Amino acid sequence: MLLLALAPALHAATFRGTVTHVTDGDTVWVRPASGGAPVEIRLLDLDAPEGCQSHGPEAKQALRERVLHQKVRVRSRGIDDYQRQLARIDHRGQDVGAWMVRQGHAWSMVFRGRPGPYAALEAKARQERQGLWSLPGALDPRSFRKRFGRCQ
Repeated sequence: MLLLALAPALHAATFRGTVTHVTDGDTVWVRPASGGAPVEIRLLDLDAPEGCQSHGPEAKQALRERVLHQKVRVRSRGIDDYQRQLARIDHRGQDVGAWMVRQGHAWSMVFRGRPGPYAALEAKARQERQGLWSLPGALDPRSFRKRFGRCQ
């Protein structure tokens, strides 16, 4: 039981590296500056549209333009069910996840019914009709997957 409780902490790390690939609006690959293979990173506290979902390609492109081939700092907090590191990424001193939500390219995650750390940024993006909020009826990715399944 103790090992299960400590497992996320065992995967916590901070490192610098270069983004080598952007999978979608909330997942990137980072090659550590210290060497080794690129690490798959799932951005913490946000959820971007699925690739086949409305605004999915735009979210991916925004993240690509922001960080692809750029040096970043990764602050990992554990791993998810798909063995991706869950992390915040900073580029030039700015939290990339916060930037994605503020630009309207992702939702702030909700935790047990409580707003996540980017909720105020999402509210501002909604108010200004930024990104996906410029479209009528934006459907969060979790609801999209329940209704239509995962993209193929």
